[in-house]
Amino acid sequence: MLTLIWLRGLLTRRTGRLLAAMAGIALAVTLPAALGAFLASAKATMTARSVQRVPVDWQVEQQPGQILSVPMPGTSRQVDFARIDGFESRQAGQTLTTGAGQVLGLPTDYAATFPGELRMLAGTATGPLLAQQTAANLHAAPGSTVTVRRPGLPAAAVRVTGVVDLPAADSLFQRVGAPPGAQPQAPPDNVLLLPSAGWNRLFDGVPRDRVRTQFHVRVDHRLPSDPAAAYDMVTGRARNLEARLAGTGLVGDNLGAALGAAREDALYSQVLFLFLGVPGVVLAALLTGLVTRAGASRRTAEQALLRARGAPRGAFVRLALAETALVGVAGVLGGLGLAALAGWAMFGSARVSWWAAVLGLLIAGGTVLLPALRATTVAAARHPIGRPGRSPAWLRYGLDLWLLAGSAVIFWITSRNGYQLVLVPEGLPQLSVDYWAFAGPALLWAGAGLLIWRLTRTLPGSFVSWTARPLAGGLAGTVSAMLTRQRAPLARTATLAALAVAFALSTSVFDATYRQQAQVDAELTNGADVTVSQTSATQAQLAAMPGVSRVEPLQHRFAYVGSDLQDLYGIRPTTTRLHDTYFSGGTARQILDRLARRPDALLVSQETVNDFQLRLGDQVRLRTEDGKTVPFHYAGIVTEFPTAPRDSFLVANAAYLARQMPTDTTYLISTDGTPPHRVAAELRGRLGPTGKVTDVETSRQVVGSSLTAVDLSGLTTVELGYALALAGLATGLLLVLGFAERRRTYALARVLGATPRQLGSFVWTEVCLVGLAAIVLGTACGWALSRMLVTVLSGVFDPPPDTLAMPWTYLAAVASLGLAALLAAGAATVRATRRPPLTVLRDL
Repeated sequence: MLTLIWLRGLLTRRTGRLLAAMAGIALAVTLPAALGAFLASAKATMTARSVQRVPVDWQVEQQPGQILSVPMPGTSRQVDFARIDGFESRQAGQTLTTGAGQVLGLPTDYAATFPGELRMLAGTATGPLLAQQTAANLHAAPGSTVTVRRPGLPAAAVRVTGVVDLPAADSLFQRVGAPPGAQPQAPPDNVLLLPSAGWNRLFDGVPRDRVRTQFHVRVDHRLPSDPAAAYDMVTGRARNLEARLAGTGLVGDNLGAALGAAREDALYSQVLFLFLGVPGVVLAALLTGLVTRAGASRRTAEQALLRARGAPRGAFVRLALAETALVGVAGVLGGLGLAALAGWAMFGSARVSWWAAVLGLLIAGGTVLLPALRATTVAAARHPIGRPGRSPAWLRYGLDLWLLAGSAVIFWITSRNGYQLVLVPEGLPQLSVDYWAFAGPALLWAGAGLLIWRLTRTLPGSFVSWTARPLAGGLAGTVSAMLTRQRAPLARTATLAALAVAFALSTSVFDATYRQQAQVDAELTNGADVTVSQTSATQAQLAAMPGVSRVEPLQHRFAYVGSDLQDLYGIRPTTTRLHDTYFSGGTARQILDRLARRPDALLVSQETVNDFQLRLGDQVRLRTEDGKTVPFHYAGIVTEFPTAPRDSFLVANAAYLARQMPTDTTYLISTDGTPPHRVAAELRGRLGPTGKVTDVETSRQVVGSSLTAVDLSGLTTVELGYALALAGLATGLLLVLGFAERRRTYALARVLGATPRQLGSFVWTEVCLVGLAAIVLGTACGWALSRMLVTVLSGVFDPPPDTLAMPWTYLAAVASLGLAALLAAGAATVRATRRPPLTVLRDL
């Protein structure tokens, strides 16, 4: 009976405080539950995207002289390969020839069975098909006749019916069973595709060492949504098949390779979950704790009255448990409901992480139950909360400074060798996360929070008086004395407000930088908004097409540095725009100016500098594939370059390169605001099979890097909305609750003759102090955290950002909301001080 009366009294007399505590727990539950939905959605997206990106799941290659001993699982088709000496065609009285190439024999339904392996560019798929590059080399088109130079047999002529693109040529022509380092550097340029019957007629009698047979397999795609679990399932099936083949065949597991990359991306998403979620949950728990702490003195007085009337200690425990259950269950349900709505709106699923409910109940126990039980002790009754006393031990021993120093040392040590959050042990299938990298940001969070507490708790009276003087005039000293007396609750409110601002700032800057670098990463892979290669169109013709604003030519070919064959790019250094992070030893402009000043200047990778012990100005003699030697001079280091591979490559002046050796031209196109995929579609229609067109939007969908694999759009909305709510509650709600606890003080001051204007000076001075702490200290802490977060997550960014991206619109919204919350809290309190003091004292 006592419990029901107590709960009814709380609901009727302490409604605002209960709702505030429920809101804090709801916030603490909403974020991890929504982040759990994001994590599940991100993993499912990675798995689905990996499966879609692989045209052929397995390539089972029959070993020479063997016959496969078991049937293929799933859907399979036989594909035959033949290595030939070259192709030849006659066009307009001119004979054109190519080097060695490959001829494939495909069943008639191959393209339908494995969509994505072939893409028709011209003609029909009913007969012999030339790869796009081969058609360009031979100036061939549908209807042309091409001669195939067969090893050991007379040349044979075939009539081409179509031209195709091979988007997955790297995997199609892989060496099954060879380690990654032994794979071909590039797929063959010269490829002919024949129906199986035609291939058999042409290559019966060809030496067996020049032909091979594969079975291309599509396996069951009903896989776990987690890419790690899907990887284990697919690779286990592939190993099982190899064991059953007993040496008669080897399995090229393309699907397993794609899922293996995705599982690394999934671990990066877990890293984002921890970095972005844990601080917000901790702040929500602190908010809940401060809400309940704000009423501690009132609770102690009420329980002392019950004790005086004979209530046993067990009754207080039951009351505390009932209040905790009420606040905890209501907060958890509200948080799960908000998370479900956010998940449905952002990720298309209302499924939430139910373990967040356990977390919410634990927070309720720590922030509601424990303080309530502590208030039942005799010591709590004798020493009410808020009585000034000795400084905390951590403050005397400088724990905050030690934490900040430890954060700086750990950050310096780990950043010297570069952060690698996701570890891939050599030769092992398992992945792991280096959680030691979290130590620096975690210590910075804790140390910054305690330092803000120290600064606000030990504010000198002169500073408080200086702040109060414009508002209180002659009462500035009195206001300073009162606020100094109340420095502990003031410090708690100011500290949480500053940390909420820091959380909003660091989260929004990281999210904005992430989106910026996702675009940079896709542009690095694709080269520009739209990239056109293997075309006969000129720069002027491309520039005149709809949606095109700028066209930058890029020369490309291959050259040897010693015995190392590398990509060689020619650029116009005066017009090329590149990021500073693409270069080492100077800014982009400085390095490109070196290239512009000397025609034979050459930019090389750091690996090449180390391997060949180069110094600036050294001559580098490059050898072309046809044996020609061209002199260059080493002028700088390039680390990244659009369309270039991730390892070694070279960059030179386009004009010098064109004079010294023939090159292929790729055009990097910037659009005028028209979506790149629309411009790319228009270009494909205009250029036909004579050009290869890619766009940055498509590249973002197929690039397998950890950056573009995780879509942060929905997560960003949840994170930033959460930070806004937290900033508003931390600034306004705590002030309102603190002012409510001091209603008795204000009422007594009114009885002693204080005017509402004089009481308003007390209120507005406290509002100003909290606002200044939130703006100055919160911004400084948030900026330091932003820098550290981006540096620690440098493994996600490839390349690292030149500068942090500042979301000014969002930050203005945070500032506006925080200011509005402060003003609303102050105005509500000032209005409350105008109530008749006797009415206030009677209500208390």
